[in-house]
Amino acid sequence: MSKPLDSSIRAFLDHLKFQKRYSRHTIISYQHDLDSFRVFLEGQFGQMPVREIKATFIRSWMAALKEDGIASKSINRKVSALKSFFKFQLRERVVEVNPVTGIITPKVNKRLPKYVEKDDMQTLFERVEFPDDMEGRTQKLAIELLYNTGIRQSELLNMKEAHVDFSNAAVKVLGKGSKERIIPLGKNMLLAIRGYMDAKREAGLAVPEGYLLLGPKGKKLYAKYLYNITVRYLSFVTTSEKKSPHVLRHSFATHLTNNGADLNAVKELLGHSSLAATQVYTHNNIEKLKEIHRKAHPKA
Repeated sequence: MSKPLDSSIRAFLDHLKFQKRYSRHTIISYQHDLDSFRVFLEGQFGQMPVREIKATFIRSWMAALKEDGIASKSINRKVSALKSFFKFQLRERVVEVNPVTGIITPKVNKRLPKYVEKDDMQTLFERVEFPDDMEGRTQKLAIELLYNTGIRQSELLNMKEAHVDFSNAAVKVLGKGSKERIIPLGKNMLLAIRGYMDAKREAGLAVPEGYLLLGPKGKKLYAKYLYNITVRYLSFVTTSEKKSPHVLRHSFATHLTNNGADLNAVKELLGHSSLAATQVYTHNNIEKLKEIHRKAHPKA
């Protein structure tokens, strides 16, 4: 007898948590998307075993999402979650076919990543004053690391002192799915990290479990604080509406590609699983060239 949908969802989420080692945030996102489908299915067609779910039911769900004003990008993410769910059911022999196969998802217009200009980043680090205390040191180092390494917010928050390899001028980063990658560090970045670690010890401060960055009240730095300081300091050098730790990641990748960095190397530095995810930064480069052409060429 085929398993009911709710128990199959729980088994899939357990697989993501214990086998795939996905983050709590990612698992919650999967759960939200799959529960959205389950609630729609039960409301429109009643409860049914997973084996009886058909492609037509999924298309009806997508149409309902569209009618509710859900953006195409969000619909595609929900369908992607459903596709992963049914792939798991296939492996577990709960179903014999994947009903999501062949489903055509809505087209999404690509939006170019927002980034901060190189000169503006230089102004931030050379002319903007950070508080002359431990909190100011933390704020500056956090922003320097985000821009100099291109790591994700979560990767920075979970960085430990032991991850920094001073002898090889590199840092080990734990990315999505607990995948490790090594990112080189420049001399100035290494000096900044060493100086920060020494300052912590001189002040008798230590973050629990050996985390690198010290948050308020001597605890581990947290996401909201990191977001707030990033917005604050970027506001000093750019008028762009988009300001966040992820914008610094985009800035890192854009500046590398604009300066001729090999796309595969940028892919490895960012921790992308697919080159397609990295190629968006070449579009930024092309758009920049178009802008220069429009301003400089008499026939443009």
